[in-house]
Amino acid sequence: MINSTSFLILLRFILLVLLQVLVFNKLNFFGYINPLIYILFLYWYPIKQNRTSFLLLCFFLGLCVDIFSDTLAINAAATVTIAYLRPTIMRFVFGVNYEFQSFKLNNSTKAQQFTFLALLIIIHHLVYFTLEIFSFSNSLLILQKTVIVSISTLILGMLFITLFSSKKE
Repeated sequence: MINSTSFLILLRFILLVLLQVLVFNKLNFFGYINPLIYILFLYWYPIKQNRTSFLLLCFFLGLCVDIFSDTLAINAAATVTIAYLRPTIMRFVFGVNYEFQSFKLNNSTKAQQFTFLALLIIIHHLVYFTLEIFSFSNSLLILQKTVIVSISTLILGMLFITLFSSKKE
């Protein structure tokens, strides 16, 4: 029998892949801005879950997006990279509070949540566009695409987090 946490993780996985593939891959703002909203899976994933299953799930998340986007495992590599770095990013953003068993993302400040999401997105996009362009002679193009697409993804990500996260009372 599947518990409610596992069901919620599976539901988010499926919905974010479908949303990315069916909606956001079809949008190209100004011809090249394509927000990668499936990264929210890493933001919403429970903190104290099994790390190995988290890395495998993130690999399959990126691979599913790659299969439908025809991007040769670039999303999988970028997603596994930020999944691997997630504890370090959380320790940097949340400090000592992250180490406690009772830590919840909803109990942190909006600035900490914004910083956490921004770091996830920027690192993901930097890895993604470095692998996509794969040329150090185009470093300026890599940085330009990383910044512009990160801003659009961050705006949409904060919108989704505001709409779909549980409210504090």
